Amino acid sequence: MSRFVTVGAAQMGPIQRSDTRPEVVERLLALLHSGADAGCDLVVFPELALTTFFPRWWVDDLSEADHFYETEMPGPETRPLFDKAKQLGVGFHLGYAELTPDGHRYNTAILVERDGTIVGRYRKVHLPGHEDHEPWRAFQHLERYYFEPGDGFAVHGAFGGVVGMAICNDRRWPETYRVLGLQGCELALIGYNTPIHYAPDPDQDRLQGFHNRLVLQSGAYQNGMWVVGVAKAGEEEGCALLGESAIIGPSGEVHATCTTEGDELAVARVDLDLCADYKETLFDFERYRRPEVYGAITGQRGPLVPEGIREGRAGESEASNDTGEEYL
Repeated sequence: MSRFVTVGAAQMGPIQRSDTRPEVVERLLALLHSGADAGCDLVVFPELALTTFFPRWWVDDLSEADHFYETEMPGPETRPLFDKAKQLGVGFHLGYAELTPDGHRYNTAILVERDGTIVGRYRKVHLPGHEDHEPWRAFQHLERYYFEPGDGFAVHGAFGGVVGMAICNDRRWPETYRVLGLQGCELALIGYNTPIHYAPDPDQDRLQGFHNRLVLQSGAYQNGMWVVGVAKAGEEEGCALLGESAIIGPSGEVHATCTTEGDELAVARVDLDLCADYKETLFDFERYRRPEVYGAITGQRGPLVPEGIREGRAGESEASNDTGEEYL
């Protein structure tokens, strides 16, 4: 018997710096209502869905940015989301900036069940960008300044299946999907805010959509899971954000996608039992994986440097593995 979950990918248009939290929450509530009207069990919102992408600006003192962070969840301004979820019987996934009581700052996502209870929390592991002020950029990407990295990936029993979470840059790393996949993940929820312009290498700008779809589809296929990638899109504070939110099946095929740069809901009826078609055949981890082979390289922090090509690498950071070979 198939296990169906109807999922809505709730893409958002830009959130400007002047937009208030109550105004943004009203937009989220409208998308939640749209999800209920479409028969959704779960609505997935983007990364940092309550604010503009504030790491594009430098501040000398991080406390100047405290108003972008949530100190409790739910708080007074976000409580309506939880109340409406319970009333409608529609759960949600929400990305936001978290400031803990002891002063830690994370790029966070939560998973909320249909009764309005939080069943899981995830803090972003792979923080992109830079830590220092780089005013030469048209806009900055200071996630490594504003946030601390999270400590790992977990799965949760929710919506009748096994659900995992990741955020934005996590989706570019195969380890993200594999660690979730090894825990039996059937549905991975990934919010993102991706600028189309990549300052360190503008030649990649034209490939942003291709690369986004490439990693979502390959992660889904290679781990036999559904992947829901949901973006903020459009022109936000002078920065063009990639949309192209999508719901992707364990075959790697796209089942639903957003086509605008505004608030939009793409819906798919997700059959979690399709995951077994891949987890129990081509990607049967227990039968086909070779962890005893991979183990020797999992601690590496760069490519191995074979004998004979080490010359000419003066000035590059090097270390050694336990075989005596060097890697960058």
